[in-house]
Amino acid sequence: MNPSGEAREKTFRRERALEDPSNFRGIDTCALCGSGKRRERFEEGIFSVVECTSCGLVYVTPRLRSEALPLVYGEGYWSSESPKDRGYADYRSEAPLYLATFERRMTLVRRHRKKPGRALDIGCAAGFFLRVLRDHGWKVSGVELSPEIGAMAVEALGGEAIHLGTLDGAPFEKEAYDLVSLWDVIEHVEEPVPFLEEAASFLKPDGILILETQNIDSLFARVLGPKWQHFKHLEHLYHFSPRTIRRLFQEAGLEVLESTSRFGGKYINIGFLRERATRVHPILSFLLLPLKPFDGFRFYANPRDEMVLVGRRTP
Repeated sequence: MNPSGEAREKTFRRERALEDPSNFRGIDTCALCGSGKRRERFEEGIFSVVECTSCGLVYVTPRLRSEALPLVYGEGYWSSESPKDRGYADYRSEAPLYLATFERRMTLVRRHRKKPGRALDIGCAAGFFLRVLRDHGWKVSGVELSPEIGAMAVEALGGEAIHLGTLDGAPFEKEAYDLVSLWDVIEHVEEPVPFLEEAASFLKPDGILILETQNIDSLFARVLGPKWQHFKHLEHLYHFSPRTIRRLFQEAGLEVLESTSRFGGKYINIGFLRERATRVHPILSFLLLPLKPFDGFRFYANPRDEMVLVGRRTP
């Protein structure tokens, strides 16, 4: 079998594994407070989106077992045939959009760290945020679970700067970083409290942690209900609100310095807008078809349904 054939076969096996019921397990207790009390918000296929009635955390059950969870983030995630359900249509080709988004977010970084220092981006994907930081004088490192997309970060930033693997296996120095960032990461991890504790352990005593995640209590999420674009059950295991994300910070030994939706927006193009509109209703894809010649036109969009928090370790 030639290399491209091997890659296709590997992708096929991954996709089949994601449909195997034996790779899933039910979730009985809340990862934030440990309660087993919950109410169901809605069902979709085999998945239930439930809310803990003790602390309010929203989570998905069943979910992939620990050993199968990395299968989500293969090549079929970064070049997805159904991005409204999982992953991205073509993540690599949208590099200019991500670079522009992170350049805009440097305003938040400078608000809390006026001078460049050492930065660790966890879940760095192709390394776009790290590239922007580097251009602003920062010394950068990154951690990425998916080797398929992490190879792009290695190419741009060097193998010594990027660890391809899990956070607990990263060879980076603890208590050595002025900035640790997690952009759209925490909702993907199995155990958010110990994961955030581990992430914070890389901070210097006066370092800051920046985290972005979706806000299930936002007006946009409430209006769209089950059609909200962030309900992607294979990958988004948790849906935080301002209350539950603050509790997560507290449980992980962090205090919140700032919480805002201002920097949760992204540069997108018309093609992305048309693709996401199909989740709301298939007819929107038809209605927006006249915009197809303008798919490459980009603009900044912020529906205020994402939260960006800045924190530091509790003394």
